[in-house]
Amino acid sequence: MMVQALYQWGMAGQNISAIEAQFYAENDPEKVDQDYFREALRTITMKVDEIDEAIRPHADRDMDELDPVSLALLRLGTFEFAHRPDVPFKVVINEGVNLAKRFGPTDSDKYINGVLDKIAPILRKTEVEAIRKGPYKAAAKKPVKKAVKITEKKPKKVTIKKAD
Repeated sequence: MMVQALYQWGMAGQNISAIEAQFYAENDPEKVDQDYFREALRTITMKVDEIDEAIRPHADRDMDELDPVSLALLRLGTFEFAHRPDVPFKVVINEGVNLAKRFGPTDSDKYINGVLDKIAPILRKTEVEAIRKGPYKAAAKKPVKKAVKITEKKPKKVTIKKAD
């Protein structure tokens, strides 16, 4: 729904209030997070230049050359990185990829994954480092000591000589 709203805004330049009104009219208020929708839509549209500046160095083409769905997904992901620390960065990337598979052009999921993966360490440095360089990763890089092989010793063969 959010991607559709951003698409509408980006393609038709439709008024944000009209997009919000349409969203509320078409969706059950108990099944959607209205506060999130309002915050995301208003923040992205008000800070679009700032959000695009965060995306631009990681995109391999100009912003106006991106397809509208991919642009909406990149803006949404970048917004969540910057303004929604309650959403883990991996969730942001996974959601972007899944939405790209569903609504974007062929292979846009790979593009979204690549760009968001480059933005995450900049906007969520501490979180990304904790996950990517955390104690589990450090432990995995340490060489494993060889186990000592324990073998049973065979008893020595004892020969008893008979007395003559």
